[in-house]
Amino acid sequence: MPGRQWLPLSKTDCDSATYKGVQLLMDEIFDVLKDVTPQLMSMKNVVGVGRGYKTIAGTRTSSECIVVMVKKKLPRLRVRGEDLVPGEVRGVPTDVIEVGELRFLSERWSRMRPAQPGVSCGHYQITAGTFGAVVWDEKTGEPLILSNNHVLANATSGRDGKARPGDAILQPGAADGGVPERDKIGYLERFIPVEMSGRVPACLATRSVELAMNKWLAASRSPVRVEVVARSVADAANVVDAAIARPLSPKLISLEILELGKIKGSREPDLGLRVRKSGRTTGVTEGEIQVVDATVNVVYSDDMTATFTDQILTGKMGAGGDSGSVLVDEEMNAVGLLFAGSDRSTIYNRITNVLRMLGVSFQRK
Repeated sequence: MPGRQWLPLSKTDCDSATYKGVQLLMDEIFDVLKDVTPQLMSMKNVVGVGRGYKTIAGTRTSSECIVVMVKKKLPRLRVRGEDLVPGEVRGVPTDVIEVGELRFLSERWSRMRPAQPGVSCGHYQITAGTFGAVVWDEKTGEPLILSNNHVLANATSGRDGKARPGDAILQPGAADGGVPERDKIGYLERFIPVEMSGRVPACLATRSVELAMNKWLAASRSPVRVEVVARSVADAANVVDAAIARPLSPKLISLEILELGKIKGSREPDLGLRVRKSGRTTGVTEGEIQVVDATVNVVYSDDMTATFTDQILTGKMGAGGDSGSVLVDEEMNAVGLLFAGSDRSTIYNRITNVLRMLGVSFQRK
């Protein structure tokens, strides 16, 4: 093995470097890695160094190399000579991979400006959900924040006074320490009402009738008892749990979903499609679509449920606080909007329904 001498970081090295297929023992590569890490880490744009397999033309080989992680891959002409990564170091090949800017994952719960989709946000009266994506208003062309009705609009039907356009939207959400005086990022713009059904207490007059009837039934030793209830909106099927907020300034929000990147467009869901999402609680998770065209009953509280049609189901990909995350395929096309789930499954609105009903698009007008 050659002596432990760092190869000059010259443009000649980089331009002429090709993978020579040199096989070195694991401990030898590790020794070289330890020696050269400080110099590699001092280069502009480098955020990490490690040991991995060499990839050539998109195909992973079985040969180990020194992997240099950069924020963004740049054309060689845009990189200064001292910041160019050589093709090999002391006989060990290198491989440059783009990983983006590395951040503490706790930032998903923290204040972030500009805020990236995938972080905590919510109506000032709720706990916290996820800032799903940036969309553009079809009429005005303005950028807007996309998430769920129950994240940005407090699960309102539009008739219950739980939320109204103009309400403060916080980033991070209240459960993560957000307060209106400091963390307001925008205002509720509009929402699609969520219609629920359930048993709710009747008025005082009918309650008195209920008590009188039950006294009479008890006196007659009947096992029957009466409960007078009013039904909320019944048998109303929902299609989406969705809302949008207007940022105080477009400069306060970012187009890139945290750890995933920019959305390219939208598509319909297919069975077996590989998908992923970036959410406030569980970060980036992956899975595949298991069910489409689903009708589901979702519990919003102990006595209120909502029926949704035309939904998408995957295996478990989220947890509480991930609501509002956008489901994307491997090409960064949006497929769904996460809004519900269990300890085994996660449910999404079809994204094409969300866009159509809110009057928004992923394409800047």
